[in-house]
Amino acid sequence: MSQARSDIALFLDMMAAERGAAANTLDAYRRDLDDVAARLSGAGVELRQAGTADLEGVLDGLRADGLSAATAARRLSAMKRFYRFLLSEGLCAEDPAVPLRGPKAGRSLPKVLSEADVDALFAAAQAMEGATGLRTRALMELLYAGGLRVSELVSLPLKAFARADRCIFVTGKGGRERVVPLTEAALDAVAAYESVRAAHLPADTIKAGKTKAFLFPSRTAKQGHLTRERFAQILRELTLAAGLDPAKVSPHVLRHAFATHLLARGADLRSVQLLLGHADVSTTQIYTHVLDERLKSLVETAHPLAREE
Repeated sequence: MSQARSDIALFLDMMAAERGAAANTLDAYRRDLDDVAARLSGAGVELRQAGTADLEGVLDGLRADGLSAATAARRLSAMKRFYRFLLSEGLCAEDPAVPLRGPKAGRSLPKVLSEADVDALFAAAQAMEGATGLRTRALMELLYAGGLRVSELVSLPLKAFARADRCIFVTGKGGRERVVPLTEAALDAVAAYESVRAAHLPADTIKAGKTKAFLFPSRTAKQGHLTRERFAQILRELTLAAGLDPAKVSPHVLRHAFATHLLARGADLRSVQLLLGHADVSTTQIYTHVLDERLKSLVETAHPLAREE
């Protein structure tokens, strides 16, 4: 293993053990740092020995390659965390990333589905038959009713449910746990699916009489549960059946729809933050455009000095 790969592996081990970074987060850091190491190597510089000017050259290379400001900002964030780690471990004499300033990536508004679009998706799911239909309805109800991340959805353990309390216990980013209340429709959809859940269990599990830990088990996935990729395929098929554009629908778009529709119907930002599992309310503030529109409408319709038509 090269020195660069060894250092990156050490950093990722730290992020997993001390920060509780999720597998997807670790993969993203690995890709970013591998790219930085490759660019430095092309200039004859080792990752650990890089100076500030070398790292500025990496950022210049990203711009020259036409990569977005968001990509450059993510690479810079990875470099800053990585070299801070090397310094703390005594693996480098100084942190070359400290002086670096990257481009500020503008924060775009989230893609949002209308309530009519969501209704169309659920109507398409309702039209599906058999065990597959019941599983799809349970997946959709949990995703939209709970505002879950797709990784949280597909890996839900059976023990997450407390039906008497109409809620589930979700472990999100950084190992943070939260309680998510569910609608009666979502709980009923899960109960209906559980009656046919065995159809998706691996054959050897059925023969051994064992109970699989996950609500959405998989016969083929090594993780033991439905994969993010497979759910994306299910959602795409459902989107086409609903007559919607698949380019505008994704698991994360449905999470955005959950938050946006709650705010539009009167929920406060702090409650939505807790339901989404955001560590900081600043992350949730991307949805304030919905509040702005609602407030404008309120002034126009309810203020005593509002102009009459």
